[in-house]
Amino acid sequence: MRRRGARNFAARLLAWYARQQRDLPWRRTRDPYRIWVSEIMLQQTRAQAVIPYYERFLSRFPTVAALAEAAESDVLAAWSGLGYYSRARNLQKAARAIVAAGGFPRDYEALRRLPGIGPYTAAAIASIAFGQPHAVLDGNVLRVLARLENDPADIASSRTRARFQQMAGRLLEPKDPAAFNQAMMELGATVCLPRAPRCLLCPVAQDCRALAAGTAEQLPVKLRPGRQERIEQTLVRVEKRGRLLLRQRPADAGRMAGFWELPAVEDLPGVRLNGALGSFRHTITRHLYVFTVRSGTLARAPRGFRWLSGAELGALPLSTAARKALRLGNFPQGFVPKL
Repeated sequence: MRRRGARNFAARLLAWYARQQRDLPWRRTRDPYRIWVSEIMLQQTRAQAVIPYYERFLSRFPTVAALAEAAESDVLAAWSGLGYYSRARNLQKAARAIVAAGGFPRDYEALRRLPGIGPYTAAAIASIAFGQPHAVLDGNVLRVLARLENDPADIASSRTRARFQQMAGRLLEPKDPAAFNQAMMELGATVCLPRAPRCLLCPVAQDCRALAAGTAEQLPVKLRPGRQERIEQTLVRVEKRGRLLLRQRPADAGRMAGFWELPAVEDLPGVRLNGALGSFRHTITRHLYVFTVRSGTLARAPRGFRWLSGAELGALPLSTAARKALRLGNFPQGFVPKL
């Protein structure tokens, strides 16, 4: 798209965004800390699902200093349920680096040096909080660009992403990069949908080559990796006098270190299994876990396990699988922690 065409595109997009943007809490601030927290939470998670976590997290850690000073277990507990827990750990590491440096970095390159901040997050903070002309490139923006250019290249390819990053930079409105970036993401989230795009409602439909060619629903192209591995496992809910039996993953665990989880049946020698409480699926990268949850009885807790009350569970970081499993139980009123 040529320079004049890019200006007209930006004008149409920004006019639409001013009228149609969703009222999201992180759009009411230019505080880099709050914008940063929202952008990290929004990775792999829908906006409406993030809102309650975002508000609770900031109520508990209202400043970057408060986050830096908190115990890691408290941070993980506040994050519990959002998944991808390395995000929370990196958030706190970066908060400590920011405090040690005496303040929030204001430029893109300095932001990139913080733990857990990649090109997209650095561009989002730099543009939205500080008005710097850096174009964002997330999944929504990739989809919009692929359709605008009717480009069938594999968006999982680093070469394609680099080319689309340049394309996003050419379209960026330098006078208002904050609004432009958010408008591009909003367009992808609400109109230029992965399936059944709402082309009749699109403010930039006249610029869309895929719409003209009739290929919008076939784009973007993302080549799939190898087959997903299916893993079946039985979890056991053992209850005694209003307490549940759980264990904490060791500090050196490769994944979800420090989180609490329900035991698997093979972890409890001598357990007596009772009825099934239900089942659920849980996906982690290329692994599909199919969990069956059963109630059980056990005379004595094995070493490394603890009996925990509902109040204690509410203050601990629980694995997402444990949260899903607890939703299947018929617990006494007031026992189940807020999940």
